[in-house]
Amino acid sequence: MREASFVKQNKEKWIVFEKALNNNVKINPDDLASYYIQLTNDLAYAQTYYPESKTLLYLNSLASQAHQKIYITKKESKNKIVSFWRDEFPLFFRQYHKTLLHTFLIFMAAVIIGAVSTLNDDSFVRLILGDGYVNMTIENIEKGEPMAVYKSGSNIGSFLGITINNIRVAIIAFAFGVFFSVGTIYVLFSNGIMLGAFITFFYNYGILEKTSTVWLHGTIEISVIVIAGCAGLVMGNSFLFPKTYSRRVAFMKGAKDGLKIVVSTIPFFIIAGFIEGFITRYGEQMPWFLAYGIIFLSLFVIVYYYIIYPILLNKAVNRSVPKLQLA
Repeated sequence: MREASFVKQNKEKWIVFEKALNNNVKINPDDLASYYIQLTNDLAYAQTYYPESKTLLYLNSLASQAHQKIYITKKESKNKIVSFWRDEFPLFFRQYHKTLLHTFLIFMAAVIIGAVSTLNDDSFVRLILGDGYVNMTIENIEKGEPMAVYKSGSNIGSFLGITINNIRVAIIAFAFGVFFSVGTIYVLFSNGIMLGAFITFFYNYGILEKTSTVWLHGTIEISVIVIAGCAGLVMGNSFLFPKTYSRRVAFMKGAKDGLKIVVSTIPFFIIAGFIEGFITRYGEQMPWFLAYGIIFLSLFVIVYYYIIYPILLNKAVNRSVPKLQLA
């Protein structure tokens, strides 16, 4: 790799690290150590391929500052849990927006496949959702209660069961990324095809509007499954595309980053479980403006936290620090 390409590929990462060392950005010791490991890998690469270069001198200086910083930094910071969701995660997640976009496109492709297949083959929905569920739903539709399934069970029991199941699906979507991202893509496709078949099933019966009840909790639930899939792709792609790192180091970093993304989804799964357990069952009796208000508010919260807020926060940080000069 040419030196200019090496600098261009890693410059943003070095800038973030330099900001932390200059106390312009708060960073916890664990992340500081992670940046240091990445920096030393870059330093070793530069020593091998760009000896006597200004890039090597710069990385040497940065590594020396980092070494001193790590050993004088206190171990814990105040309100660590709050700072994780408010500052640390949004700043960190900005780098994976492109991966999130790819994950979303994969999922939507599966939704379209599920929808088109169900439109053209009535038996397809039975293959995907199962005869038991389809027969039960048809019976409920004939009774005039197509969403009766969401009224069964106790509120608390439904809330706990749904939340645990959703978190399990998210962990599976992440963990399957270990199979070179193929496992995660399979999970995304399975859930996407299921969603497409489900929506089209109601469309075929002329009651598509009734699915708004499902979207009360489904907006967050489906969105966060896509984000968990993003975590799986982050881990799997780190092994497939290690960049300047060894595959072992790249995979360890990808696994850690992916796990951090999964952890960020837990509060949202709890919220989705709460809505499904306590609110969805009353969706058919709810005024339309209240139901759609919940749906659009849920969508806004997800889009703002995972897309808009990280962009705004990173821009605010970048404005506060002068640009790095490597030449």
